[in-house]
Amino acid sequence: EPFLIAPYDLEQYRMMVGTLDTSRTKNRDDEALYVTYLKALSEAVSKIDITYHHSLLNNIFAVRIWYLQRDTMVALLDLITRLAAVADQYLRECLQMLVNNFTPPIVERNEVPTWAVSRKKDIFSHLCGSLKTISDTVPLAPRMLRDIIDRSMPKLFDNKAKMISFVECMLGLDTDRMGDLIGAILLAKVVDLLTELDVNITWEDILQEEHDKGIFEMELEDLDADDDGDGFGQAGTKVCLGGNACAEKLDGLMVVVCEHLKSLDRQRLYKEFVILKTIFRASLLRVHRSKFAQFIMFYTCSLDPKTLGEGFAVFLTDIVTEKKEDPISRMSAVSYVGSYLSRARFISADTVVTILKKLVDWCVDYCDHQSKREATPIPNHQLFYATCQAVMYVLCFRLRSIMDYPNLKSDLFHMPFGFLFRHRLEPLKVCLPSIVNEFLRQAKDAGLVAAFVDPAAEDAIESDLSRTFGGINRLDMFFPFDPYLLKESDRYIRPNFEFWSMVKTTYSDDTDDDDDELEDLDAPEMNVGSLDDHVEIDINSDDDDLEYSMNKMSITPHHSFLHQMAMDSDGGLSMPARIRPSTSPPSRWAMSGESP
Repeated sequence: EPFLIAPYDLEQYRMMVGTLDTSRTKNRDDEALYVTYLKALSEAVSKIDITYHHSLLNNIFAVRIWYLQRDTMVALLDLITRLAAVADQYLRECLQMLVNNFTPPIVERNEVPTWAVSRKKDIFSHLCGSLKTISDTVPLAPRMLRDIIDRSMPKLFDNKAKMISFVECMLGLDTDRMGDLIGAILLAKVVDLLTELDVNITWEDILQEEHDKGIFEMELEDLDADDDGDGFGQAGTKVCLGGNACAEKLDGLMVVVCEHLKSLDRQRLYKEFVILKTIFRASLLRVHRSKFAQFIMFYTCSLDPKTLGEGFAVFLTDIVTEKKEDPISRMSAVSYVGSYLSRARFISADTVVTILKKLVDWCVDYCDHQSKREATPIPNHQLFYATCQAVMYVLCFRLRSIMDYPNLKSDLFHMPFGFLFRHRLEPLKVCLPSIVNEFLRQAKDAGLVAAFVDPAAEDAIESDLSRTFGGINRLDMFFPFDPYLLKESDRYIRPNFEFWSMVKTTYSDDTDDDDDELEDLDAPEMNVGSLDDHVEIDINSDDDDLEYSMNKMSITPHHSFLHQMAMDSDGGLSMPARIRPSTSPPSRWAMSGESP
């Protein structure tokens, strides 16, 4: 109480409180006195009482360390770590103060000032060091820190600088013992933020200047784009996404996450991969509008192709073939595995053949099972057709490379494609015509088609394909690892990404540039739908609702080329490049068939 304190001591205390008030401008002498007070308080933390020293504690916990000199910052953080250890008193306030400083001062135009950028690395290092010290000292600290970070996470409409700084500092905690304690929740929060930004980038943002082009267009990727500083896909797309706030935030965060993953040692990277697989399975796998967030898995796998890259492919394949998995997850997983094996340059041909064999064997088992049952409508077999389509899609990209290895070629030619494609379910008539046409073209050139298509029947098959263009039985899918369109983070994906323009097909001449293969195809004008409406998928809903949800997952349009175009094209249809949103009405069929 004031009346119990000597007037001189009270005056000195009030002067100390005033010195610790960071709202006041300080000269050099004041700064030196500030450091002295902080060091003295560090030696007397057990004497500090919230009842008598409320103003003092308020000034301490309100400090923005970004404005402090380095010596002052070190002294303050030492005081904070000691205060946190005082039993049951200041732990939450200390942790909250440190988390509040994850974000530097944001000034004009929502940008971090230059002086703060130059100090960021040092400040983040000290903040993470203090939090680790507190967690080692106070057993309750990690759990409380998780709650504080959860409440302090940036929101969708926060500015880009705040998001990037917060996540960058937060991921600095994801190392060693601290990572073992709270690493999973930190990564989950980051992926949630990436996904939220991702789904708020509408397809209209991407397609606003391209909706009048063909549904399937070649990827006009300039492989030398990095030389002129572009390296960002097609110019029209760059313009569309360049001014999109969510895309710019997502782009910056992807850089931060990729840098974090790249900095990890092998042991820590393996732990992160296990955590990311769990997060992917629980959230990203079922997000039907995700366009870029899933590339975190792609980049992680590229850091260790043998262990992580192959592990992710097996992980996806197991979801596809596991009967206990829900239909939505299985359909999404087959889309992922097909797109992943096609686009990941770091995946070996041996791994591709191994996964293809698992998928083909599952399809054959499905056919055997269906042969014992009465015929059912096509929508009942969506997973089967999706798996067949994924197999053909992968072979469109990888058949030529597989043919270069005699043992793998032999394994491929021994797969029961003949039984599969001659089955009464007729997958060649239901899968996307552009994929089937390209697959047949390459398979015939490689001699693989002779294994399952009689020469006399080839014309009949192609005629049937032509008649299914635009039919109600067309199968649509999405390809999660389509070309990456975010400019700044593109440098992490591009070196390991297989663009269609880079693929050597079985019919291509190595001496030619195949310029004709890179020409756009004209197509009837289409209306581009938006996937803005959020769709909640309830596995326990009735069959019609489930079928509707499956249609909403598809981001491939239901429009198709005209019959005459298919007949006139010597080279067949071009492979899908940028997949467009579905605009078709929900099917009247229910996806209720039992699958093996």
